[in-house]
Amino acid sequence: MKLHDLRPAEGAKKDRKRVGRGISAGQGKTAGRGTKGQNARTGGGVRPYFEGGQLPLVRKLPFVRGVGFRDPWRVEFTPVNVDRLDATFEDGDVVSPETLAEAGIIQGDDELVVILGRGKIEKPLKVKAHRFSSSAEAKIEDAGGEVEKLPWERGGRRTR
Repeated sequence: MKLHDLRPAEGAKKDRKRVGRGISAGQGKTAGRGTKGQNARTGGGVRPYFEGGQLPLVRKLPFVRGVGFRDPWRVEFTPVNVDRLDATFEDGDVVSPETLAEAGIIQGDDELVVILGRGKIEKPLKVKAHRFSSSAEAKIEDAGGEVEKLPWERGGRRTR
């Protein structure tokens, strides 16, 4: 097969329908728009939402209240599981928000980090984080590592 042998698949290329080009074309005169009326005119048709003066469906529906509330005091922690620590760090390494950010596990070292207990950890690591789940804390200590809780302030978006 050469470049000049390439052809589109059968039925892949279809000519567009040219309407209003004479009676023999089958779409002549009114061009499939019917006779007269708003939809037959150039630029005709009604705007979205308009239902001919009838009360639109959207206005008949009840308000949904409470959607979109964002707690200004919510504190968000970035979760990191112990299996990720085990895969990324070596024996005796110190794991902190700074080292997690360098390793690309979290976005920045200013994030609040919570260590969760998914997976296994077999390396003794010194882990510094703002929060630990009880299972994560137990797994890190069972592997011979240390756990250090970093201080953080409650407050959320308003205070940070």
